[in-house]
Amino acid sequence: MSKASGLAVAGLGLMLSACQMVGPDYHLPEEAAVKRPDLQGELAVNGKPVVSAPVPADWWRLYKDPRLDQLVQQAMASNTDLRVAAASLSRSRAQVDEAEAAGGWSGGVKMGAQRLQESGQAFLLPEKVPVANIGDIGISASYQFDLFGTLQRGIEAAKANADATQAAADTARITVVADVVRAYTQVCAANEEREIAQHSLDLQSQSTTLIQRLRDAGRGDETQVTRSQTQFKSLRAEMPRYEAARQAGLYRLSMLLAKPVDQLPAGTATCHELPKIAQLIPVGDGAALLKRRPDVRQAERRLAAATAGIGVATGELYPNISIGATIGTVGILDDLGEPSTNRWGFGPSLSWTVPTNGARARIREAEAVTQGTLAHFDGVVLNAIRETQTSLAQYTAQLQRRDALADAEQSAKLAADQTHRFFQAGRASFLADLQATRTYIDVTAQLAAANTQVAASQIDLFLALGGGWESGRTQASNSGKP
Repeated sequence: MSKASGLAVAGLGLMLSACQMVGPDYHLPEEAAVKRPDLQGELAVNGKPVVSAPVPADWWRLYKDPRLDQLVQQAMASNTDLRVAAASLSRSRAQVDEAEAAGGWSGGVKMGAQRLQESGQAFLLPEKVPVANIGDIGISASYQFDLFGTLQRGIEAAKANADATQAAADTARITVVADVVRAYTQVCAANEEREIAQHSLDLQSQSTTLIQRLRDAGRGDETQVTRSQTQFKSLRAEMPRYEAARQAGLYRLSMLLAKPVDQLPAGTATCHELPKIAQLIPVGDGAALLKRRPDVRQAERRLAAATAGIGVATGELYPNISIGATIGTVGILDDLGEPSTNRWGFGPSLSWTVPTNGARARIREAEAVTQGTLAHFDGVVLNAIRETQTSLAQYTAQLQRRDALADAEQSAKLAADQTHRFFQAGRASFLADLQATRTYIDVTAQLAAANTQVAASQIDLFLALGGGWESGRTQASNSGKP
């Protein structure tokens, strides 16, 4: 008895000494790009039309447009891409539950009956074995130990993958928000630019009519008429483009909201004033950007999952140890439950696969995957900074161009007003008045197009900043979606 106790104590000590996690513990490598000091600094510098303030979670509300707020809210509730993301997230969470259920206690019940003819020679009997009705009832239970942490590494990998899927869903949310705002501004810009183009077309029509009258009165020639008619036809040829842009924006909104065009919020199709932000755009700093952007978070979580995968692969080098018990009764149906048919068993179980050449190759494979995932993570970080800096530079350039055109519009308006006063005083011709007004309208059209480009650059900048998923996730939770 003392010898058996000694063996048990020694075996228990061996098992406890082996209770450690296989594979490396996850931490961000020191050489990871996300830790570079030059990527943590301010994004806003002097002369830039932005401010170093936290990026709002619901940045589209900076436009102060209730209709736009309604469009975004409806897209968050019904967009098909977000439904796909929600399903993927549910799947990844189920995989976490599956990983957590591995190991530990398990049990089963078996019941069976059959009419059986056994082979006599199988039991070294020369005669035929009688036919009998045999029953088998059994209950089993076992507990699998995770002495080396293989199962725990699997749980870590599943949770990291679920976090990565959540980040992918957040990326889908900010992309949908940006697409909704972009489509809405496209509709508004198309309507606004079409009104300006129609005004310019009307002025050109008046100019053509006047030149024709001057020709008929002998004060002009056919060349001037032809030139004016050509300009009129050229302007008229541009009109369908604005309607096509308007329709494209509406169809885009219809797809994003998963609703027919006629069920979009009232006034969407007739919006003719481009939404504007009347303040400096808050951009935060590089450190906040890298924490906020969901694609960076997704890549980091993939790295954590890959690191845990090394532990899962390493666990194949070690044995699987469990302890189990069974109890049951096997025999002729009429005798089931009798002492002669009862059985039971209790004891440990160890399974170990050798040789381990394949397992070691899988460890090297997992390590290579981790190195590749780290490189991808670094690339995502660098791309996030590049996208933001590029969007900021483009936004600044578009604002400068818009401001220059705004000055030009003021000059053109002043010239048109002066020419009109001269015309009223008899010091300028009606044609000169029309030409000055048309010049003003042309510059106004350029300014409207520049405002559209500014709006597009604003959307690109907010998308690069990675904000908007926080509010979207809250709305999804309220709707019963992840």
